[in-house]
Amino acid sequence: QVQLVESGGGLVQSGGSLRLSCAASGIISSINVMGWYRQAPGKQRESVASITSGGTTNYADSVKGRFTISRDNTKNTVYLQMNSLKPEDTAVYYCNAAVVRPFPYRDLEVWGQGTLVTVSS
Repeated sequence: QVQLVESGGGLVQSGGSLRLSCAASGIISSINVMGWYRQAPGKQRESVASITSGGTTNYADSVKGRFTISRDNTKNTVYLQMNSLKPEDTAVYYCNAAVVRPFPYRDLEVWGQGTLVTVSS
């Protein structure tokens, strides 16, 4: 099995910063795309940012210029640095990874358990 363990969520005031981390563990050959999603109360889950193994990044328009995604391939870990946080960023943030595993294991798409980010006004 493969697990994603997230950390770094919490309560922060508007304009503040948080850094989320997500570490993958288990039988892993490599990880292709890693990403962060979020789900606010009463809303659908949405993509926030993603990063390929080569470092190509993609961001939702709502977070461009404020959030930065990065990864450490040696640690199978992805990070999300969130600056200038707004109340509308309040959500449960989920990590996602496209995991490549060695034979005879099947490749997997894995989700973390989620970490709550609350931004107060």
